[in-house]
Amino acid sequence: MKVFIDLMWFFKQEKKAYITGVLLLLIVAFLQLVPPKVIGLVVDHIEQGSLTMKILGTYLLLLVGAALMMYILRYYWRIMIFGSAVKLSMQLRNRLFHHFTSMSQSFYQRRRTGDLMAHATNDIQAIQQTAGVGVLTFVDSLSTGGFVILAMAFTISWKLTLISLIPMPFMAILTSWYGTLLHRRFHLAQEAFSSLNDKTQESITGIKVIKTFGQEKEDIEDFRKQSNDVVDKNISVARVDSLFDPTISIIVGISFFLSLTFGARYVINGELTIGQLVSFTTYLGLLIWPMLAFGWLFNIVERGRASYDRVISLLNEKADIVDEEAALNVTPSGDIQYEIQQFTYPNEAEPILHDIHFELKRGQTLGIVGKTGAGKTTLLKLLIREYDVTDGQIIFGGQHITRYKIDKLREAVGYVPQDHFLFSATIGENISFAKSLCEKEEIQEAAKIANIHDDITQFTDGYDTVVGERGVSLSGGQKQRISIARALLLNPEVLILDDSLSAVDAKTEEAILTSLKENREGKTTIITSHRLSAIQHADLIIVIDNGQIAQSGTHDTLMDQEGWYKEMYLRQQLEDLVEHGG
Repeated sequence: MKVFIDLMWFFKQEKKAYITGVLLLLIVAFLQLVPPKVIGLVVDHIEQGSLTMKILGTYLLLLVGAALMMYILRYYWRIMIFGSAVKLSMQLRNRLFHHFTSMSQSFYQRRRTGDLMAHATNDIQAIQQTAGVGVLTFVDSLSTGGFVILAMAFTISWKLTLISLIPMPFMAILTSWYGTLLHRRFHLAQEAFSSLNDKTQESITGIKVIKTFGQEKEDIEDFRKQSNDVVDKNISVARVDSLFDPTISIIVGISFFLSLTFGARYVINGELTIGQLVSFTTYLGLLIWPMLAFGWLFNIVERGRASYDRVISLLNEKADIVDEEAALNVTPSGDIQYEIQQFTYPNEAEPILHDIHFELKRGQTLGIVGKTGAGKTTLLKLLIREYDVTDGQIIFGGQHITRYKIDKLREAVGYVPQDHFLFSATIGENISFAKSLCEKEEIQEAAKIANIHDDITQFTDGYDTVVGERGVSLSGGQKQRISIARALLLNPEVLILDDSLSAVDAKTEEAILTSLKENREGKTTIITSHRLSAIQHADLIIVIDNGQIAQSGTHDTLMDQEGWYKEMYLRQQLEDLVEHGG
């Protein structure tokens, strides 16, 4: 029952609803004692020949009254208890979602998307069951069972009651053992479901790749194996779950046997009447539900405890990137200085960057080039604090970037990543994602600068065109330009284009860069690219090689030097010439 203690914070929060619901349950449990007692009294009147229509009518009215009261009270306790359980699931789901949005990049490298979804769906549902059906079952089984046993002992025969309860300790021992097994196996079943969830999400997201490489059969087979694993682990849970009812039925059967055997002897000896024995066996029948409910309770509680442990474990993970105490609540602006001795990703042995030193004046354009994996994107991630520099510093506007609140720092930066993401919404909603209260003219202006406005107007619904999940209905170049427009709408102090022009042709690239130069005067722009034509106009170009700056300067300066930049630029010019028939 540890999960009830863990959830005490919520029970205190909703104490009014739970106390009301529990009181109504207790009244219903007490009213359930009325029918067996009335039946016994009627049987005794029949045996004695004293039953009249008046007496029978009185008993019938008593039964009808009790039934109506139970009907009404059961309606209201369900609203109180089950309604509160729904509030718990809402609160936990909101906490999880808020937690997901506040976690650092390293969290998502450790955790799989499908697993996080399973926590927010399957696990939350199991916890809701505990706070709803679990509380109901706990209170109902104890109250009904307690009232019935008291009624049997004090209104009929305490000796017969003790005899009928002899098998009960065995039930308590067995159900406790089953509960331990159930907790362990359900935890494994939830993990298997998380893996299957993750597999499904990955397969759907990567369906184009799967089809392109003809791996449908292999992917289906992999899914089948994981699905079978989920089934096997849930069957393992069901095997333990299925032991509860037979065990309880056997215990109840033994109790009935003892009650009838010894009860008949007491009737013969004159210690009990026939009516009392009938009432006693009817009461014993009422004990079947509390016993079954007790077994069911173990099932619900152990499932809820396993799921609650998983959710709390997730919520207890701390974000790596947090605000400093007394962090500045201002949006930074000004020059940017990189003074990094070295930077190593968490859990990695070798540094990805070392000896990075340069200064970018406000309003300048920085071009970053280099081989794949050289560390270009890492430089940008450090600026927006996806990771923190531990050996060195980045100065923005005269302050270390950790001195600013994270949301204020990122407010100053419009970041267009390599992996551009569009939501399942309209094109207009995607562009205005970070600035929902903007005019349509602002959206169109940003689209024009990103050279995507004409494309959008060609669509049937224009800016109201729904792009589909992750922009599936658009080309790579269109998605890139919509992502750029989204960043431009904020008119950020720093615009970062992380290889964000790779999917557009040279003419479109030139048009976008020209528009940026005209519309971002006095604002800083950082561009990484494999195509050197995208950064040759930059005020400063740095060449990253094996995590350090190999060359730096303007385009003209670098062309005067022998090195990677000149060699790559001439090669790309030659390739471009050949492509155009030269």
